[in-house]
Amino acid sequence: MKQIISVILCVCAGMGCFAGEILTLEDARTLALANSKSLSRYNLATEIALLDERSQMYSNLPSLSLGISGSATLWGGDEFTDSLSAGASVGLNQTIWSGGKNSVLSAINKISTEITRQDAIAEYFNVLDSVDSSYYGILQSRASLDAAAAALDTAALGLSIAEIRYEGGVISPGDYLQAVAEHESKKTAQNQAKRDLALSIAKLRSVTGLSSIPDLESIDFENYETLIQGLSVLSDDETDTLFAALWTKLRTANPGLAKAALQTEKSDKSVSLAKKDYFPSLSAGISTGLNYSYTNGFETSSGKLTISGNIPLDFWVTSTSVNSKKLALEQSLLDYSSAESSLDLEVRTGLLDCIAQASSVISSRKAAEYAQKHFENQLELYKLAQASVSELSDAAALLSSNQTQLIKAQYGFLSCLSVIRSLGAFESEDQVILFLLPVSQR
Repeated sequence: MKQIISVILCVCAGMGCFAGEILTLEDARTLALANSKSLSRYNLATEIALLDERSQMYSNLPSLSLGISGSATLWGGDEFTDSLSAGASVGLNQTIWSGGKNSVLSAINKISTEITRQDAIAEYFNVLDSVDSSYYGILQSRASLDAAAAALDTAALGLSIAEIRYEGGVISPGDYLQAVAEHESKKTAQNQAKRDLALSIAKLRSVTGLSSIPDLESIDFENYETLIQGLSVLSDDETDTLFAALWTKLRTANPGLAKAALQTEKSDKSVSLAKKDYFPSLSAGISTGLNYSYTNGFETSSGKLTISGNIPLDFWVTSTSVNSKKLALEQSLLDYSSAESSLDLEVRTGLLDCIAQASSVISSRKAAEYAQKHFENQLELYKLAQASVSELSDAAALLSSNQTQLIKAQYGFLSCLSVIRSLGAFESEDQVILFLLPVSQR
């Protein structure tokens, strides 16, 4: 996988470059990634893990030491100057055999680094999910606000006609009051839509770090029409085949499952490391030095070769440690199995939701078209005094309901694509679309 963790962005330019311009989804994603404190922490954690890995590698190299000492007799001896002495020594030590501990420790540190990377990748997609949700939320809220405004205009028109007819004694007070109530109800719906839009804008500001949100680039749903049509007609067998392919992809790409597998591997290495305490260790050292005394001047000390070994005898301590690590390994295996089961359910749910939303887009689109025609017919009849306020109100409510369902289905479908992208660690939405498209439509 490419380096999707590091995002280089000039903060000052990032906060002001969109002022007065249209903010695209990709722009919002870039800003959100740069603004994410949690992702920055994971980047730092990855760097720390790499340094730990390097430190472990350096520990396998010979260690070099330099020692300096000096002494003088203060009383009870000869003259003070005669008792002056100083020395310097240099030593080189190397572990010859430690039962293979160093290689196991190196492997464990590499696994730890990779675990940190998977955490960073998971957080990367969490940020993308958050900004996508906020971006789509604004567009959905604006579409809902437009629908609410249109419904309010219709209610206002109905009320104005009702007022004229009521003053002329054509309709009853009950019909007039119903028109008033309908108008006030649409005002309430519009106010609620404004509130939802303001909240969505606040969420996107928080995610991106922008002080104000410019106009957003709208979504062209025609770009998704082929995929929507293809998913909406999938048979059960085709759905199972698509799920199997998606699951195969996710088993190797999902950061959560990859982390669980790495934790299992790390626990297995920890068992091996604990067993190494049964083995003896052997080390060697070479040292020499230079001494000086007031009486004898400079003298070199002889070179020394020291070989030392250590044989552990407290095997019961090592046995306890090994058993503890084995239990931890069993726990990690259970965690991996649980992560696999959870991911299976998430993938199946995400795919079925995506298929359901695609079907909802098509059905709600047709319903909205029919509701629009029905409403236009009722409105014309109402103007001609051939339809009541109740009939116009019912037609308007039906139209509003179907328009709302269409808006929710469209942006719900986009959200489902985001979920699948994050589960599979796809690098772009285009890859998700290509993966989900039936072979015959690619």
